[in-house]
Amino acid sequence: MYLVQPTYLIKSIYPKAIWRKALTEKKLYLTFDDGPIPEITTWVLDVLKQYNVKATFFCVGNNVEKHPAIFQRIVDEKHSVGNHTYNHLNGWKTHSPLYLKNVSRCKELVASNLFRPPYGKIKKTQFNILRRYYSIVLWDVLSGDYDKKTSSEKCLKKCGG
Repeated sequence: MYLVQPTYLIKSIYPKAIWRKALTEKKLYLTFDDGPIPEITTWVLDVLKQYNVKATFFCVGNNVEKHPAIFQRIVDEKHSVGNHTYNHLNGWKTHSPLYLKNVSRCKELVASNLFRPPYGKIKKTQFNILRRYYSIVLWDVLSGDYDKKTSSEKCLKKCGG
């Protein structure tokens, strides 16, 4: 079970995070997490290219090391990239020094001032340190596309489609 949209209470815990961009123009910000992964990321890149759409890919450092050509394709096709830790660590379950070291290790591979905590789980102390160096990007709508029990129709409906 997960929240499709974060509540006001959740947003108030991390008011300095980016939850949503201002609606000054009609734009949709697409983000993809956890890649690059050959089976998924290449397909996503093909679809984005077909429709001339740009997105932000929050990359796991270990996956960047395993699939450098796919990461390079993301960069070459002018998508934005962000840090998603080296090992996809859950900040709530990881001691802060280890978590911060893991973020730094990813930074060696993913040059970006954007950071998204895996699972959206980050301790306040971790957040306060990382926000000095990164714009911490969370989300406004969580489609649940990672949930095998959720159909593509349900994902689309959650996103307002």
